[in-house]
Amino acid sequence: MERRMNLPKGPDTLCFDKDEFMKEDFDVDHFVSDCRKHVPLEELRDDLELYYKLLKTAMVELINKDYADFVNLSTNLVGMDKALNQLSVPLGQLREEFLSLRSSVSEGIRAVDERLSKQEDIREKKMCVLKLIQVIRSVEKIEKILNSQSSKETSALEERSPLLTGQILERIATEFNQLQFHAVQSKGMPLLDKVRPRIAGITAMLQQSLEGLLLEGLQASDVDIIRHCLRTYATIDKTRDAEALVGQVLVKPYMDQVIIEQIVDSHPSGLRIMYNKLLEFVPHHCRLLKEVTGGAISSEKGNTVPGYDFLVNSVWPEIVRGLEENLPSLFNPGNPDAFHEKYSISMDFVRTFERQCGSQASVRRLRAHPAYHSFNNKWNLPVYFQIRFREIAGSLEAALTDVLEDAPAGSSYCLLASHRTWSSLQRCWSEHMFLPALVHRLWRFTLQVLARYSVFVNELLLRPISNESAKDIKKPLVTSSKDPSVTHGNNEDQGSGPSETKPVTFISSTQLICVVADLDRLQEQLPELLETIKPKLEMIGFKNFSSISAALEDSRLSLSACVPALSGRIIQDLSESCFSYLKSALEVPRLYRRTNKEVPTTASLYVDSALKPLRQLQSGLRNRLRHTLMQQWLEGALSESTHKYYETVSDVLHSVKKMEESLKRLKQARKTTPANPSESSGGGMSDDDKIRLQLALDVKYLGEQIQKLGLQTKDIKSFLALTELVASAKDPATAEQP
Repeated sequence: MERRMNLPKGPDTLCFDKDEFMKEDFDVDHFVSDCRKHVPLEELRDDLELYYKLLKTAMVELINKDYADFVNLSTNLVGMDKALNQLSVPLGQLREEFLSLRSSVSEGIRAVDERLSKQEDIREKKMCVLKLIQVIRSVEKIEKILNSQSSKETSALEERSPLLTGQILERIATEFNQLQFHAVQSKGMPLLDKVRPRIAGITAMLQQSLEGLLLEGLQASDVDIIRHCLRTYATIDKTRDAEALVGQVLVKPYMDQVIIEQIVDSHPSGLRIMYNKLLEFVPHHCRLLKEVTGGAISSEKGNTVPGYDFLVNSVWPEIVRGLEENLPSLFNPGNPDAFHEKYSISMDFVRTFERQCGSQASVRRLRAHPAYHSFNNKWNLPVYFQIRFREIAGSLEAALTDVLEDAPAGSSYCLLASHRTWSSLQRCWSEHMFLPALVHRLWRFTLQVLARYSVFVNELLLRPISNESAKDIKKPLVTSSKDPSVTHGNNEDQGSGPSETKPVTFISSTQLICVVADLDRLQEQLPELLETIKPKLEMIGFKNFSSISAALEDSRLSLSACVPALSGRIIQDLSESCFSYLKSALEVPRLYRRTNKEVPTTASLYVDSALKPLRQLQSGLRNRLRHTLMQQWLEGALSESTHKYYETVSDVLHSVKKMEESLKRLKQARKTTPANPSESSGGGMSDDDKIRLQLALDVKYLGEQIQKLGLQTKDIKSFLALTELVASAKDPATAEQP
C-alpha cells in the first residue's frame, strides 16, 4: 500500500481543499473552473500564493529536521562491502547442505510411493482373485444344489411339493444374485471367460424353472407359489421377464380371441362389447397377480412383492398390439362420424382401464408407457379435424356468396349466411364433433368463423344499394345481377378488342336491415356459446376463462363495429326513399295556380307515401330489431329527409313570394284594375295563399304522422324550423281570408 503524503494544513479561509492537489485525476482547468463558481479569480490567486508560502516553509522545516541523517548517510556505509563478502562463504555452504538434504528426502519419498503403488496393485489383484474365488464357489454351490436335486429318486421328486421347489429356487436365486454381482466386478478376467458357459447354463436352467413354476402357480391359483416365484424373479433382477412371460402366455391368447374385426363389425355396439370383454380380463385373470404385487385393495402389505405392475407392462401392451394388428380399421379417420364414435368409446375404455390400475403411481406409469403413446398416436386427429374443417368451412363459404338467401324456416336469423355461421359455431362444440384433444384447434376455428363473418359483412358494405323499393319489405331477397350490361364503364371505350367486366353485385336496403338484425342476434348469442365452451375446457383442466371471454369480446366488438356503417347506409336509403315523395311539394304551385281549386283542408297524398317505407320497416321487422336501433334509424331518416324537405318548401315559398311581388309590380306599372289571375274574385283566397296553406297542412300532417310512429317532433332535426317557416308564410294568408 503506497504511503500518501500529508500536506500541511492551511487557514480555514482558503477557497479550496488542499487534498484536491493529491488526487490522481487532478486537472488544473477543472480545479480553476470549480473555484471560480465560489470566489473571484483574484481571491483564488491570493489563496494559492498564501498556500504556496506554507508549502515552501514546510519543505524547509522537513529538510532541517532530517539534516543530520542526510549528512551521515555516506559515513555509515563505510566497510559494508567487506562485511557482505564475509557472509557469502557460510551462506554458500548452507545452500549446498540444503540441496543435499532435499535430494535425500525426494529419493525417500519416491521409494515410499513405489512401495505403496506395488501394495495397491497387489491389493487389487487380491480382490480380483477373491471375487473370482467367490464366483467359482457360487457356481459350484449352485451346481451342487442342482446335482443334489437331480440325484433324487423320481418318486421323491414327485412327492416334493411345488412350494418346496419354489423355496429351493429362491435359495438358488439368492446365490445366483451374488454370482452375478461378483461376475460383473470380475469383468475382463481370463478365468471368468472359462466359467461363463457354466453361468449361462445356470441362468437358462433358473429361468426355465421359474417360468414353469410361475405358470404352474397361475394355473393352480396358488398364491404362495406365485409369491415365491415373483420374489425370486425380483431377487435376480428379472421382473421384466416375469411381466413379459405373463403377457405372452396369459394375456396374448385372450386378446387374440376377443379382438376380432368380424365380431366388432357384426353388431352396432360391437366395439363397446369388445372393450367390456377386455376390461373383464383384469378381475378374472389378474386377480392373484394384483393381490400378490400389492395392486389389490385386499393385499396385505407384509406379504406383497413390490416392483411389479402387470396391468401396465403385461396387459396394456398386449391390448394395444391386438388392436393395432387385428383391428386396423379402428384408427381410420375416413368416415368422421364413425371415427368420432370409435375414438370416444376407446377413450372411455382407457379411462376405465386406468381406474383398474389401483394407484396413481400405476396410472402415471401407464401414461408414460410407450404402448400408451403408441395407442394415442394411432388416432390421426389432425386428419379428422381437417375433414370436419372442410365440411363446416365449405358449407359456410357456400352461404357467404354474392347471392343473399333467406334463412330456413324456424331460424332466429334472417339470412342464410348468418344462420350458417351460428350453426357452424354450434357444430364445432357439439357432442358429435367435439374431442378434448382438439380443443385448441376448435377454439381457433371458432374465432376464424367469427372473423370470416365479420369480413363478409364488411364486404357487403362495399356493394352499391339497388333501386329496390323499401315499401315491399317482405318480398323475396333480390339476387345478384348476372346481366353483363350491368358493368362499370362502357366496353366500347376500353379498346377495340373484346373485354370482360365483372358484374356489379347490388344489395338492397332490406338485406342491409336483415344483416344488422342478424348481427344483433349473433352478438346476443355469443354468451350462450361461451357457456357451451366452458364445460368442454374444464374437461382438459383449463381454468383461464378470462382469456376466452376476452377473445370472444374482441370478436363481438369486431362485429358491432360494422353496425354504425350499416346503419348509416340504411338511414341514407330510407331518407332518400322518403324524400323521393316529399319533393313532390314542388308540384303544389302547379295544382293551385290558375286552377280555381277550392281552399285546401287536408294534407297532400305525397306525405302518406313518404312515410310508408318507415311504417313498413316498423311493422315488418318489429320482432327482429332492437327498439332503440329502429328508433335511431327512423329519427335519422326523418331528420335527413326533413332537412331536404325544408329546403324544398323554402324554395317553393320563395318562388311563390317572388311571383306574387312580380305581379304586384306589373299591376302598378299598368295602373289598371283587370282581374288578377292569381287572385280570386269577390275577395276570396288567392292562389298563392292556397299554396301556402296547402304546405302548412302538409307539414302539420307530417308532424302528426311522426308522432304516430312513436317519435317526438322535437327530436327531428329541421322540423321545428320547417314548422315555423310554413306558419310564418300561412299567417298572412289566413289573415286576409274573410
